[in-house]
Formats: sequence, structure tokens, C-alpha cells
Amino acid sequence: MSWPGQQISRRRALAGGAGLLAAASLPCTAEAAATYTNPVLWQDFADIDVIRVGDAFYYSASTMHYSPGAPILRSYDLVNWEFAGHSVPRLDFGAKYDLNGARGYVRGVWASSLAYRPGNRTFYWLGQIDFARTYLYSAPSVEGPWSQLASLGNVYYDAGLLVDTDDTLYVAYGNTTISVAQLAPDGRSQVRAQQVFSTPASIGTLEGSRFYKVGGNYYIFLTRPANGQYVLKSTSGPFGPYTLRQLLLNLPGPVPGGGVPHQGGLVQTQTGAWYYLAFVDAYPGGRIPVLAPVTWTSDGWPVLQLVGGAWGSTYPSPTLPTPPRQVTPMIGVDTFDGTALKPKWEWNHNPDNTKWSVNNGLTLSTATVTNDLYWARNTLTHRIQGPSSTATVTLDIAAMRDGDRAGLALLRDSSAWIGVKREGAATRLVMVNGLTMDGSWNTTGTGTEAASVPLTAGRLWLRANADIRPGAARSGTFSYSLDGVSFTRLGPAFSMGNAWQFFMGYRFALFNHATRALGGSVRVPRFEVSVP
Repeated sequence: MSWPGQQISRRRALAGGAGLLAAASLPCTAEAAATYTNPVLWQDFADIDVIRVGDAFYYSASTMHYSPGAPILRSYDLVNWEFAGHSVPRLDFGAKYDLNGARGYVRGVWASSLAYRPGNRTFYWLGQIDFARTYLYSAPSVEGPWSQLASLGNVYYDAGLLVDTDDTLYVAYGNTTISVAQLAPDGRSQVRAQQVFSTPASIGTLEGSRFYKVGGNYYIFLTRPANGQYVLKSTSGPFGPYTLRQLLLNLPGPVPGGGVPHQGGLVQTQTGAWYYLAFVDAYPGGRIPVLAPVTWTSDGWPVLQLVGGAWGSTYPSPTLPTPPRQVTPMIGVDTFDGTALKPKWEWNHNPDNTKWSVNNGLTLSTATVTNDLYWARNTLTHRIQGPSSTATVTLDIAAMRDGDRAGLALLRDSSAWIGVKREGAATRLVMVNGLTMDGSWNTTGTGTEAASVPLTAGRLWLRANADIRPGAARSGTFSYSLDGVSFTRLGPAFSMGNAWQFFMGYRFALFNHATRALGGSVRVPRFEVSVP
């Protein structure tokens, strides 16, 4: 995946013109009684795969170095989504994913695939890691338990997993050179692999495979990063031969300042209608999903339905059965009830599970001695809700120790935070900016205090506000309160960059790390994400 206007593959980025539209235009008429608005979800969920099982839709996305990986969202109408779980419970791909002597920033879970196999009523997730191996996970339900079923020596880059009508497992994959592999019935080995397509130089790069069987034909959806979408079609079986057609190129998207919709998934509803769920590059917030209906030509090609020559900002809502219940909101208040984290939370790399707990409140014990937040384990992250939102955390700091740092960050390759520094008998509330990485994701700045005030309270409230409208660098601001009611701004506005190369968007992040010795802790009774 690349930033609009640059034809460079994600493989190249991580390892080291206007066109005709294959689309029909919908008339710009008065909105129907029931419509939806794009983006259908303004949070960072990229490299979309979407499937339907019964009356529920499931949506899988990339998470790079965040753990657990490969989140699964659930919907009953393709518009309103909730967290259901994660396909990869822990990034079991080497010590660097534990921040143990190395780091996995911008590695880990890239474009991967989610599928359901009716024959054994099993969900599968498949993805390659670090250009080294491909992993297959399985579960009886999206909530889990998920476990690693196989580790394959084959590298299926940007894989699309197809469960054929006879339950055979196929994988489409590759960058520019596109191949198809057949897996053994148990998914633990490769039976056959064959190149099926070579991208013409006039197109450049194609990747991001999604594999489908529709009406007896086989289709591989491919992305031209980051401004086009193409379709391969075979009438002769999964190994081709395939013919190519353009679905969209340089199509105006529905999010002002955002990019061209691309690299998504195709899904059919219970009533037979088809939809394409793609993402739009929308930094600094990340890559966000947009939905459009699809029809088919008489000779079996998909056609994206447009509004005024563009991906519509609104469309008639899908006609679907009444949902069995309302989905759980993606934002709101979390009091950390129970004894487990809700699936909306993901750690920066794998956590040290001996250093945190949930028991009607979250306790974060220091897990790392470092002056570099990018090396600190057990930093807990939450996606930012766009176009702007505010995170407010209640923080009990009585158990902090000398040298500890705890607070709330806006986390990316350029970061800032508000929080507490304990130094001997003195405790200060500080705003820190200047936490930076270079293009190889090495730390180049550990932060500079931009503002501070003395602190004597044992409980305080910290707040971060983030404007993540795409198209330019945007501001984040920090404030604090000693009573939970009246908040005071601390420090200057922080500029959140909109470069694409880190891939993941900005997140809210809770952290507590030591700079001298382990043993301290903080408690978080409440966390809230709210919108204006």
C-alpha cells in the first residue's frame, strides 16, 4: 500500500494517471428514506477482508506491530460495526515482537485474509510474516479461542484465502506476479502453486489479493497502490487462465482530503445484493472503511455504483433482515469491569502479562526500564475516532516509584504525551513532545519537556484531543484536571503528521514505564473516548 500519487508497492516500502472507470453512475436524486454515510467507520482498519456467515458480517484488518493482531469486527448491516475478537492472540513470530533486543515496528500483521469453511464450521485467518513464513490460525467462532494451526514455509504475500464450494482451500497472492496455491485439506501444507498473471508494465504494481468464486467463475481482486483496483477473472478454474479488467482508477473518494478507495473486500448479502468495502488513506488517523454497492454485467464482471462520477458520500442502506440486537459502540466509557481487556484494546508489541491486570480497573506495573517510550513494554493503545475525538483517563499514581513515567500519549512515529514524572520526593505533571523515529523505525528523539507543573494529588485526570481530518498535518492538544470537571491546557499544540510510511494511524496510548528500577504501578479506573 502506498500514499496516493506514488506508485510504490508496500513490499518495496517495508523491505527497503487518470483512467477509465469500470462503473455505472447512480443519479444524484433525493436521498432515500434510509441511507448510510461514508466512511461507515472512522477508525483505522486497513487491508480489509469481509465475509458473511449467516446473518452476520465479519471484517478483518491489519495491525502491524500491535498485539493481539488481526482484529475482527462484526456487523449485521455492513454499516454499524463492533469488535468481536482477534485472529492472532499473540504475535508469536520472534523476540522482536516482545521488544526483546529488537523491535517489530511496521512489521507483523500486514494484509491478510479471513475465511469461513462450512464443511467443518471453522474460521480461518491466513497471513505471511516478515517475508519468512505464512501462518494459518483457526477457531470455532470469531470470538475464539483462536490457535495457530500451521506454519508454512511458503510466503503468501498479501494473501487472499478462498474456501471453494467443495471446501478446498486456495490462496491468491503476490506482488506484480500473481500466483495461486492449493492447500492440503487440513491446511497444513501446500499441494500445488502456479503463477496465474504477470502485471503489464503499463499498470505497474498490483497486490492485495482477494479471492472469490461467483457464479462458477473465479475472481482475484487486486490493488494498484494506492489509487486503483483491478479484477482478474477465470472461467476455467482457480488456476486460470485469467483476464484483467479495471474496476476503478483515480476515483474521487467520499472523504474530503482523503485518498482513492482501494484494497478492500467484496461481500454478498442474504438478499443477493453485493457490496465493496474498501479503505481510504486518511492520515494522520490512518486508513478508514468506505462502502459502495456493486452490480454485475451480463458477462460476469463487477461494476462499482457511483454517484456523480465519484464514490458516493451516501447510498441507500442495504436491505437486510432486522438485526438481532444493536452492536456495541466502538467508543465510549470503559471502567475495565471483569478480569479481561475488551477487544478494542491492543498493546504496542506483545505485553509482559505478569505486569498488568484487569479487576474492575486496569493496573499497569512498570515492565521496562528505559527512557524511550518506543522501547517500553505494556503500552496499551486505543484507536482514535474521527474526524476528531477526545480521550480522558482517570489515573491513580500513589504507587509510582522514583524515575517512573506514566500518562496518555498520541502515539505514532512522531509522538507526544501528557503525564507524570516522579523524581525522588518530587512529582511533576508534564507535557512532552519530540518523540521521533527515523524511516527505519529507530528512535531519533526520546522527548523534550514542553511544559510542567508541580503535582501533589494522588489521583488526576488526563485528556488528549486529536483532530485526524485527512489532507494535512493536524493538531493534538493535552489538558489535565484535579477534580475531573475543570480541565487546564498544558503545553503547546502537537502537530500530528500525515505521512503514510508508518502505515498505522495515530492512537491514544496509556503507558507506565520505569527509568531507574521496576516495581512501581498506576491504576486506571476509567477511560473514555468521546466526540464533540
